[in-house]
Amino acid sequence: MTETRTTRSLAELTAAELIAGYRAGEFTPVDATEAVLEQIARHDDVLNAFVLVDPESARASAETSARRWQTGETLGPGDGVPTSIKDMFLTRGWPTFKGSTLIGEDGPWDVDAPCVARLREAGAVLVGKTTTPEFAWKGTTDSIRCGATGNPWDPSTTAGGSSGGASAAVGAGMAPWAVGTDAGGSVRIPASFTGTVALKGTYGQVPMYPASPFGTLAHAGPMTRTVTDAALLMDIIAGFDARDWAALPSPTGSYLDGLEDGVAGLRIAYSRTLGFGENDPEVERLVTEAVGVLEAVGAVVDEVDPGFEDPVEDFHILWFTGAAKVLEAFGPDAVDHVDPGLRAGIERYGDASALDYLGATATRMDLGVRMGTFHERYDLLVTPTMPITAFDKTRQAPDGWPSDLWTSWTPYTYPFNMTQQPAASVPCGVAADGLPVGLQIVGARTQDRLVLRAARAYEKASGERFVRPVEPAVLGA
Repeated sequence: MTETRTTRSLAELTAAELIAGYRAGEFTPVDATEAVLEQIARHDDVLNAFVLVDPESARASAETSARRWQTGETLGPGDGVPTSIKDMFLTRGWPTFKGSTLIGEDGPWDVDAPCVARLREAGAVLVGKTTTPEFAWKGTTDSIRCGATGNPWDPSTTAGGSSGGASAAVGAGMAPWAVGTDAGGSVRIPASFTGTVALKGTYGQVPMYPASPFGTLAHAGPMTRTVTDAALLMDIIAGFDARDWAALPSPTGSYLDGLEDGVAGLRIAYSRTLGFGENDPEVERLVTEAVGVLEAVGAVVDEVDPGFEDPVEDFHILWFTGAAKVLEAFGPDAVDHVDPGLRAGIERYGDASALDYLGATATRMDLGVRMGTFHERYDLLVTPTMPITAFDKTRQAPDGWPSDLWTSWTPYTYPFNMTQQPAASVPCGVAADGLPVGLQIVGARTQDRLVLRAARAYEKASGERFVRPVEPAVLGA
C-alpha cells in the first residue's frame, strides 16, 4: 500500500475506487479488508451493524484475491471488494439467525443463497452478516436476539430497516457495499435514513432461494455509497437461477450501460405525497430541490399524483399472513417468543381468510394496472423515500406518532413492492436536524437501468450538495 493512502481512507472508498486501486497497484484487497475490519472493531460496539464477523475467513479470501490481481486472473467486477450479507440470506459456513431466538446454531449451514453464491464466484471478500429485525418484518432494525442498530449519522437514532445493519455498515465504512432484502421498503428505508444508495430491482431480477415467506412482495438488492457501485453490484447478483420459480432471464449487457446518459427529455412525475402521505417540511423542501436538479439537467417534470388510494390494509393482509406462515414451522407457541409488534400484527391479520387474501391480491393487481398505465405517460415517478428523518432507535415510531406500526411512517415504499416495480433511494440532502433525506425514483417493471440512470444523473448534477456517507464525528473519528 502506498504512503499516500491510510488504512482509514481505504475504508471510505467506494467499490469502484477500490477496484481501480487494485488495478493500478496502489493497494490490495488485503489492505482494503484490514481497513474495514478496523472500522468494525472501532465502531460496531456503538452501531451494532453486524451479528457475525469472520476476520479469519475474510483475510484468507482477501489474500487469495490479491494473488489473482497480481497474476491478472481476476474473477469479476467484485473481486477483492469487502462485502457484508444481510442475515436473511443463507451463507455457507455461517449460521443464518434472521434476528430470531427461534433459530439455533446447529444448521447444517451448507447452502448459499443465489446472491451469496454469485458474490463468491466473483471473488468478493465476505466479511460478515448484518443485523435484521426478526424475520425482517419491520422498518427498524432491532430484535430480541441482537438489540438495536444505530445510525452512523447519530447512533442514538435508528438506521431504519429491515436492512439497517447493512446500511449502517456501508455508511460507516465497514464495507463499501452490501446485499439486502426489500419486501416493503427494507433497502430504501435505511438508505434514506443513513444517506446511502439502494435499489429494489424489478421482482425476480435478483433471484431468491429459499423463497421468501413474504412471497411476491420480497425483492433483494444492492446497498452502496454511490449509484455506480449499485450498478456494479447488480451486474454480479442479478440473473436467472433455477431455484427461484419467479426468476427473470439473465440481463443482457451491463447495468453500467447507459448509466451516464442523463435524463434530458425524460418525462418525470413528481408526487410529493402519493396523494395520502404527509411530509416533514424539511423533507419536502429537500426533495423538491432535488426534483429541481433533475429538471435543470433536462427532465420534463410534472407535479402529479399517480392516482391510487393508500393500499396499506391490503398490504397488511399479505404481510402478516406471510409472517404467520414463517412462524408455523416453529410450533404452535412460537408467536409467544417473538417481537411483540410482530405478534400483534399476526394476531390481527394472520388469520385472514382465503377470500381476504384474494381481495388483497386483487387490490395489488389493480394497483399494478394503474401504475402500468401511468408509466405510459411518464418514464419515471419520483417521491420522497421517507416522509421523515431517522428517530430514536429504541422506538418503533417517532415520538408522538399516532401509530407504532412501521407502515404508518413508510407510506411511499410498500406500494411498489405490491406492484413489483424497480425503485431506488438516493440521498438528496441533510435536514436541519443533521440527518439525511432520500429521494425515491420509481420506474416501470423491468426498467431498472432507467431508474439507475436517473439516480446517477441526480448524483452527478448535485455535486458537493449530494450527501456522501462519511465517518461522522459522532463516532469519535
